[in-house]
Amino acid sequence: MTDPRYPIGKFQAITSVSDEQRRELIQQIAEAPARLRTAVEGMSDDQLDTPYREGGWTIRQVVHHLPDSHMNAYIRIKLALTENEPTIKPYEEKLWAELVDGRTMPIEPSLQILESLHKRWVLLLRSLSPPDFSRTFRHPQSGVRNVDWILQLYAWHGRHHVAHITSLKEKMTW
Repeated sequence: MTDPRYPIGKFQAITSVSDEQRRELIQQIAEAPARLRTAVEGMSDDQLDTPYREGGWTIRQVVHHLPDSHMNAYIRIKLALTENEPTIKPYEEKLWAELVDGRTMPIEPSLQILESLHKRWVLLLRSLSPPDFSRTFRHPQSGVRNVDWILQLYAWHGRHHVAHITSLKEKMTW
């Protein structure tokens, strides 16, 4: 049985990313907003307020989490590209998801934020040269990471959360 926390499996980074793999990862980031919009299309408020698994976030919280998380990733990449191994600020994503906007707000503004953010992010990523992907930042808990790593993580992250939604829809036959 698949672990409902990881419907596409846990994130696993590779250390040496080819140019072709980068193009594919960037394409996954480019497609994430449309995939999310399709996944939630036509869902009622009751469905949006259903947790994707027991003890998990609601679909509404997942939708609001994506732009929160991806904005942080976009800023971390920009910091890595413009500073010498900057230390980034972590954030408490579980607590962010419990704030009133994450629990109650309509999802359309977050879908729009994600679409706009990804347009900028993809433009930036496609402009990078191979050495740019080696630029680093320091995470206070997980150490030094490079742009290749965050690219892989967030290509996975979008697919991961869309799969939470589509898995629940399939389970509930919505």
